[in-house]
Amino acid sequence: MNFLSIDLFTDAIDLVAVLLLALGLKGLSKVRSARTANGLAALAMGLAVVGLLIQLQPSPITWLWIAAGSALGGLAGVVTAQRVPMTAMPEVVALFNGCGGMASLLVAVGVALFASQDSGMVELVSIAISVFVGAITFSGSIVAMAKLQGWLDTPAWTQSSLRHAVNIGLALLCLLAAVQIPAHPAGWPLWLLVGASSLLGIGVTLPIGGADMPVVISLLNSYSGVAAAAAGFVVGSQLLIVAGAMVGAAGLILTQVMCTAMNRSLVSVLFGGALGATGGSVGGGGSEAGYTRITSCSPEECAMALEQAERVVFVPGYGLAVAQAQHALRELAKLLEAHGVEVSYAIHPVAGRMPGHMNVLLAEADVPYEQLVEMDLINPEFPRTDVVIVLGANDVVNPDAKSDPSSPLYGMPVLEVDQARQVFVVKRSLGAGYAGIANALFELPQTAMVFGDAKAVLNGLLSELRSLGVGKVAAGAKEKVGV
Repeated sequence: MNFLSIDLFTDAIDLVAVLLLALGLKGLSKVRSARTANGLAALAMGLAVVGLLIQLQPSPITWLWIAAGSALGGLAGVVTAQRVPMTAMPEVVALFNGCGGMASLLVAVGVALFASQDSGMVELVSIAISVFVGAITFSGSIVAMAKLQGWLDTPAWTQSSLRHAVNIGLALLCLLAAVQIPAHPAGWPLWLLVGASSLLGIGVTLPIGGADMPVVISLLNSYSGVAAAAAGFVVGSQLLIVAGAMVGAAGLILTQVMCTAMNRSLVSVLFGGALGATGGSVGGGGSEAGYTRITSCSPEECAMALEQAERVVFVPGYGLAVAQAQHALRELAKLLEAHGVEVSYAIHPVAGRMPGHMNVLLAEADVPYEQLVEMDLINPEFPRTDVVIVLGANDVVNPDAKSDPSSPLYGMPVLEVDQARQVFVVKRSLGAGYAGIANALFELPQTAMVFGDAKAVLNGLLSELRSLGVGKVAAGAKEKVGV
């Protein structure tokens, strides 16, 4: 095969890979097609690697290195995917973002070590951009992962003006190093840029509180795409440029969606006071506020209300994920459906720890896609809902976001569960959510607290409903007709 035919063949592979990647990103916008879309995107990346190897025609030794690296990376991916619990999925996403940034950083550094002043200006500028964005993405993602895991607290000094001075100083160092790279591609400016950019990633991410972490994850995802696109210019790969640009654009769009859902501007997230910044872990569960009109009930009382209901809406939150109660919830929903109850699930855009967290969690339990209803569609349905069961959600159901201008949440779109006839809130305690404030929903006359682990409460509801005969009528009817 001559060089002309090889180039045409690899170009065709790249074109197919880009189309598959575009289809994959498009499919990720819907829960029903997300699994297939993820497979298409993986196939696209696999084709891209094959096309590159055909074009480069590496030596046997290089083939050995490539095979070893692919085997180790693939093994790490398989082990991670199988062992990481759903509650830790946001941390894994943050880590994967960091790996993408590190990959772009290493590619740029590798090319820079063999570059010279005679190299093209586009290549030298791309090296600087790839190193800068890649290092910020890597270090920022590691900090985000550590904060999500509860390994890092938010230092008090990062909530003062001192952090702005530090970050501005690091940014100026990055600028100084970047403008010197064309003159000294493999010299001190390269290593200064790597160090200063890495520290800047830490300095920007460390002050951000738990409530804003979904936005940070989305933004870091966009950064990893930008770093990949810059690395594409460094190595002259059109596919990498296109793929990185698509990922970067998709991440920016998702970041804007998250900011809108939280009523936060991106500037306030990155440089302003952070919601939930006083605690180390972003899991919520802060100190209990001074509630005075709390009504609590047992699972037995909740079960009696469910037995009489015609329409029930479940509101999943991070507490559901922590308790790994999605399968128990699905069993409860099936029991109610057999009793003739209309069941749906209200999904807030930032429920859980990252965008889509609740969708994936419920899909794992085989919850029908059509029962997952987004906030804008479910809110008008709450006034005709008999029972709402809130499972570990907090700030996303706080009515103060609509009515109290003094609340930090004011203006944030929330699930209007307070419009339902009866609300049961399943929580371990009265601990605050990400924003660290009291939830006015808990003191409404139609709200009752069911304290306990979400999985234990749901299993208790299942036992109580079965003892009340819920589902037996439907089962008997099926036996009569021979089903």
